[in-house]
Amino acid sequence: MAALPVFRWRLAPDGYATRRQLRARGLRPGGQCVAATVERPRRRREPLVAYLYRVDLAKPVRPMTPGRWAALDKANAARRICPACRRDAGYIIPASLGTCVPCAYPDPCDSPRSV
Repeated sequence: MAALPVFRWRLAPDGYATRRQLRARGLRPGGQCVAATVERPRRRREPLVAYLYRVDLAKPVRPMTPGRWAALDKANAARRICPACRRDAGYIIPASLGTCVPCAYPDPCDSPRSV
């Protein structure tokens, strides 16, 4: 098995792209193996490595089907439901809080003792 070509950061030749760059062009790797790597040197640590794929072997992104749209809508709706109060928060609940903002930071003025 031959070793992969390694390029320095920002010096990869045309015809290679990362997954994100392929996606920005409306492409996907399409089952091809990694064609090369790019290394970004860092001080006192190992270099950052990005995998490159050949653009000429990339395939177009598969279109979204109605079933995929429905599954995506259902998954996003589940991320909006607060596990504490079971209400739709109207936004994606942050993983750092785990609950909606009113449940995470209850207003002390709304407590029955303050009346």
